[in-house]
Amino acid sequence: MKSSFLAGLFAVGAAAQSPAWGQCGGKDWKGATTCVSGYTCTYSNDWYSQCIPGSAGPSTTLRTTTTAKPSTTTSSGPTGTSTPGKLKWVGINQSSAEFGQGTYPGIWGKTFTFPSTSSIQTLIGDGYNTFRVCFSMERLVPNQLTGSFDDGYLRNLTQVIDYITNAGATAVIDPHNYGRYYDNIITDTNAFKTFWTNLAGKFVSNSRVVFDTNNEYNTMDQTLVLNLNQAAINGIRAAGATQYIFVEGNAWTGAWSWNTTNTNMVALTDPQNKIVYEMHQYLDSDSSGTSATCVSAQIGVQRVIGATNWLRANGKVGIIGEFAGGANSVCQQAVKGLLDHLKENSDVWQGAIWWAGGPWWADYIYSFEPPSGTGYSYYNSLLKQYTV
Repeated sequence: MKSSFLAGLFAVGAAAQSPAWGQCGGKDWKGATTCVSGYTCTYSNDWYSQCIPGSAGPSTTLRTTTTAKPSTTTSSGPTGTSTPGKLKWVGINQSSAEFGQGTYPGIWGKTFTFPSTSSIQTLIGDGYNTFRVCFSMERLVPNQLTGSFDDGYLRNLTQVIDYITNAGATAVIDPHNYGRYYDNIITDTNAFKTFWTNLAGKFVSNSRVVFDTNNEYNTMDQTLVLNLNQAAINGIRAAGATQYIFVEGNAWTGAWSWNTTNTNMVALTDPQNKIVYEMHQYLDSDSSGTSATCVSAQIGVQRVIGATNWLRANGKVGIIGEFAGGANSVCQQAVKGLLDHLKENSDVWQGAIWWAGGPWWADYIYSFEPPSGTGYSYYNSLLKQYTV
């Protein structure tokens, strides 16, 4: 989910023009249809157009259905993909070790904390098999990207990862940094590669670990995002790690705009052939995940159709690494529609991970922290249906 200071960039309705990366069109859209200077309203699908950098006119090609599934297995996606009609990874983000953004190193128990293993065990008992564990790069490597790890932070992070994987589930290791380090965009791809070589080396023998290159790159040069992802892949493989790698794109890795914003990501290569394209999708008006109100009961599937087509056309596979909806019937239908679509297209979609669980979410609109988080109370019975 976009951090709160970035989410404000997406406010719509009050302004005469949509902001950078904001929505600017689509079926039933009531907001602005032009963009601020330097950005062009660009078609993603029938239900979503977005302000992206550049001056090219918006596409007028309409697509309302997904690309037909191949009758034979021709995908160049990673090995060990989902069983037809079944999602490989379904689970809950674990968000807390990255709390206190901007306050480093911070104080454990005051500025940040670590996920609750008892809550994770409850979720495993509910059938969830994947947990994306968010952390702060500034706390793990406090001096420089290529520097040594903070022993205490690494130890506590590793304990959570080991707990998940020892229980038979998958742990996704997620530097929750938005493509930045101490608020500066990461531009040194060699240092980024070294960071990943060092981190992957700590988990090289744990087959249930997945590496997520970085959370929600945004407002960055598109070629840089490609190069950072490739550097991470190269660094992970240099450590001898052979596990899956989740790569994320620009524009907060949004599924709604993937097929217009992140098309160059098709060029990523991996000698292990285990790249999974991680996209995020929320269901509120600007896809920011800051409102309990969903656009419509159909918005879930509508916003990922373009990404589904992109994955299939390019022989790739993906996962929705963050999604959520408010505790109401419209959002529930939209969430169900999204998950049904992913399941029906499991040749290209590997799973979905709800945002978010964690011990400090309190009455957060999407909280999936057992036993009484708003999302857990309202959605657990629905989401469990997709774990089997």
